[in-house]
Amino acid sequence: MDAQKVTSPDIDRARIMQMIPHRDPFLMIDQVVDIRAGHSAIGVKHVKSDEYYFKGHFPQRPVMPGVLIIEAMAQTAAVLVVHTLGPEFEGKLVYFMSIDSARFRRPVVPGDVMMVPVTCQRHRGMVWKFEGQAKVGDQLVAEATFAAMILDS
Repeated sequence: MDAQKVTSPDIDRARIMQMIPHRDPFLMIDQVVDIRAGHSAIGVKHVKSDEYYFKGHFPQRPVMPGVLIIEAMAQTAAVLVVHTLGPEFEGKLVYFMSIDSARFRRPVVPGDVMMVPVTCQRHRGMVWKFEGQAKVGDQLVAEATFAAMILDS
């Protein structure tokens, strides 16, 4: 059976924190589902009204900042990379190299459940390129293509 077609069990918040170094208040995903090694994963973010960024963005009409939506894509991709490469890559830093074609289609607000599908376009060595989206229900709220590098030291 093709490894890319094998779907792994869901990854919860505690396991995400073992895999990537992000912590509150900057951990932007709560769960990763439908993860396929070397291919794709879907991050899940339950957007709560007490998120720290809503105090200033914007108090009268809270909206999740677009850069944090892109960060949720990157964190989902980082979990996929660690899942693909194995335990020796847990906790390694992953740095953005580029963000292209970012588009924001509608605001993400408290109470939304944001699904964050990412797909690996290619990778060579420690450099990976992804397509990412953010959806609320069946509505596309954001999309981007981005590249990242795993720091191996």
